[in-house]
Amino acid sequence: MSVFGSSHSGSPRMKPLSSKRSHVVSVLDIGSTKVVCMIARLTPRQESQVLPGRTHNVEIIGIGHQRSRGVKSGVVADLDAAESVVRLAVDAAERMAGLTVDSLIVNVSAGRVASDVYTGTIDLGGQEVEAADLKKVLFAATQQSLRQDRAILHSLPTGFSLDGERGIRDPLGMFGDLLGVDMHVVTAERVTLKNLELCINRAHLSVEGMVATPYASGLAALVDDEVELGCAAIDMGGGTTTISVFAEGRLVHTDAISLGGHHVTTDLARGLSTRIEDAERMKVVHGSALANGADERDMISVPPIGEDDRDQPTQVPRSLVTRIVRARIEETLELIRDRIQKSGFSPIVGKRVVLTGGASQLTGLSETARRVLARNVRIGRPMGISGLPAAAKGPAFSTAVGLMIYPQVAELETHASQGGLIGSLGNSNGRLARVGQWLKESF
Repeated sequence: MSVFGSSHSGSPRMKPLSSKRSHVVSVLDIGSTKVVCMIARLTPRQESQVLPGRTHNVEIIGIGHQRSRGVKSGVVADLDAAESVVRLAVDAAERMAGLTVDSLIVNVSAGRVASDVYTGTIDLGGQEVEAADLKKVLFAATQQSLRQDRAILHSLPTGFSLDGERGIRDPLGMFGDLLGVDMHVVTAERVTLKNLELCINRAHLSVEGMVATPYASGLAALVDDEVELGCAAIDMGGGTTTISVFAEGRLVHTDAISLGGHHVTTDLARGLSTRIEDAERMKVVHGSALANGADERDMISVPPIGEDDRDQPTQVPRSLVTRIVRARIEETLELIRDRIQKSGFSPIVGKRVVLTGGASQLTGLSETARRVLARNVRIGRPMGISGLPAAAKGPAFSTAVGLMIYPQVAELETHASQGGLIGSLGNSNGRLARVGQWLKESF
């Protein structure tokens, strides 16, 4: 039975992890460039100073990745092609792990992922705040975000207020007249999610949970101090670039633009009239977002586009390649900068930006980003995970690794019903998370 059945329900929901036992978790990162399936064993870990929010150690026991087909800017554009790539990636991971997968946690980077803050308030009548009041106010905030055409991916309380005093982390037991909560709700177009789920169902798999790509890559690439003090993670993928802003330990904003590394490749293919795969290779080997004095003298040979063997490769100065690459990279970064500015979260981001995703590996990117964004920039690689093959340790695998970390923070969200089973917010009685539990664990 699909979770999308009823008119109100959000996306499929995760069951919270038990902190007492081990779990096997499977994830699927469906991107415009590649599709990655990872299977990992999560074992409970002791509280530690390193990555303190993590409740489990993650050890990868199977991984499979395929070049993406049928996915454009994160949207499933060809069901058959996408389904076959998903099957191949999952199959490879299953063989390596020596087990079969039936459900997966999947990322969402399309469907115009939107981020909104809704405020809910309830009247306490001067009484003390009880767990039931918290449930009520969280429900009031989330109710406002329900729309026919959009499904909720995440709803995270970012702070409570009592009688107008904001910034209260745990109001339980306090007295007041008005209890308020700010709820950060991430939504996506229902149709896009439906097609994503359909593609996975056709490969005889079910969706266990859906996670916005920016949330996943932020979880993988940011260190604890960044998440506490405020930081933006920018995930530069093949077809989309996503932004997530974290502060005080939680996700406060997300955004996405349909520009990525693949646009740089197509610019090169057009500008130098060469085939896409040749342009991709030139981007990786010679491409840079930074001009270099020697670029005028260095000549690069460009393979011709035609099938005729008599066609000779043309020679172009490397500076031409750099100019084409730089124009597109600067445009992408300027868009990101404007989006951060417009979101109102610029002061929270402060001076900290972490770049991740496959396209972040381009030579000279962090220097260009530092200049365009006027902030400190570092390249973020996935952290706190063992068993990754060397090839999968780079920023290109941040989203997949973040999907593995996600079940450990899924508790912070307020959709699960009391039993911790997948419950949707659209239930007429609107049961929400066991809030007392959630408060204890997150503060």
